[in-house]
Amino acid sequence: GMVLQEPAGAPSLSTEAGGVGDAAAEVQLSRLRWAVLLLFSSYSLCNAFQWIQYGSINNVFMRFYDVSAFAIDWLSMSYMLIYIPLLFPVAWLLDKRGLRLIALAGSALNAVGAWVKLGSLKPHLFPVTVLGQVICGLAQVFILGMPSRIASVWFGSHEVSTACSIAVFGNQLGIAAGFLVPPVLIPNVEDVEKLAYHISIMFFMTAGVASALFILVIIVFKEKPPSPPSRAQASIQSRPTAEYSYVQSILRLLRNANFLLLMVTYGLNVGCFYALSTLLNRMVIHHYPGEEVNAGRIGLTIVLSGMVGALISGIWLDKTKTYKQTTLVVYIMSLVGMIVYTFTLSLGHLWVVFVTAGLLGFFMTGYLPLGFEFAAELTYPESEGTSSGLLNVSAQIFGIAFTIGQGQIMDRFGTKAGNLLLCSVLFLGTVMTAFIKADLRRQQANLENEQT
Repeated sequence: GMVLQEPAGAPSLSTEAGGVGDAAAEVQLSRLRWAVLLLFSSYSLCNAFQWIQYGSINNVFMRFYDVSAFAIDWLSMSYMLIYIPLLFPVAWLLDKRGLRLIALAGSALNAVGAWVKLGSLKPHLFPVTVLGQVICGLAQVFILGMPSRIASVWFGSHEVSTACSIAVFGNQLGIAAGFLVPPVLIPNVEDVEKLAYHISIMFFMTAGVASALFILVIIVFKEKPPSPPSRAQASIQSRPTAEYSYVQSILRLLRNANFLLLMVTYGLNVGCFYALSTLLNRMVIHHYPGEEVNAGRIGLTIVLSGMVGALISGIWLDKTKTYKQTTLVVYIMSLVGMIVYTFTLSLGHLWVVFVTAGLLGFFMTGYLPLGFEFAAELTYPESEGTSSGLLNVSAQIFGIAFTIGQGQIMDRFGTKAGNLLLCSVLFLGTVMTAFIKADLRRQQANLENEQT
């Protein structure tokens, strides 16, 4: 590989703007880094589970609360909507107050939201469930921007992409659980009392897990390791804080043409994934009535194969550093997967849907860590929290637009027309990705520091 592993304790020289040499910062890896990563992945999992737990049994909750499909879709879209205005204040907090405060806030809000939902076990209490979901949506703002930041602050340059993939992994695993668990725990029974009992079991389990994770975060989660894990990180830490202005940082990012292209293409791809996840239950049940549990399993297949894709792409990036080429190939394959899924959904064979959904997930979710890491490369030495935050905002905006758009098209013209919308979007994204230049600044910084 181009980037050598830092020998523990090698003196680091900072080649920042001023060319200040800081031999004091020794580069060393902390043993605690895996515990921090695992804990973050776990509460991110719990939060993602709460995002999709309504959508995966859309029809059951519609009947229980006696609301429209659109109202249940909004439980999923509320996560996306809350994220957009709150991203910048939270990213600013991440830069000013660091990782620990953000981790505490995210895991605390996640637990509070889970407990509020327990107060919504009667059909007329839909507003309470909305409130619980909004609080969990707030928690998500404190979670989504962290993977690349945790990877950079805690992990060495030879493992940073893998760490980022594992951090994104937790979120995906949560979505997988959100597809798998609700249809199993909550059968589609007629009796409202029985239904309330089954729903209460799911809500109680979630609240218990979320609370335990919050307590663990208080005990285990540290701000940063005693020594910087990579030369690029050492050079950021040795910079005087006064130099850094958050607004200037955002403005610099928005003037970076390659990053802007990546921001739009990332939003298109991940927005399609959000729309597909939210509307999956409706699509499958439309073609295969009564198959709620299998609809959940298809969602699970999309996410599990996607996690394999994400992990493989993270390891591949650490080995090859081919950011642009990998991103483009994965984008093209997402488009191919979407086209195949669109035209095979109505064939009447459930196993075919499983296969095509798995293929689609492998590339669509495999794209998530690629986007974060490519952005960190294109925008170094800007904060990873800011760049990944802007990517996420783009994804949420497109996610809401595609979910509403595809939902309306499906109601009027059927599922194929709705899926064709996503195919055309992914085609546009593929073309735009081809125009991004591979300006790998973080690699450059690590190489220069090694030569010095």
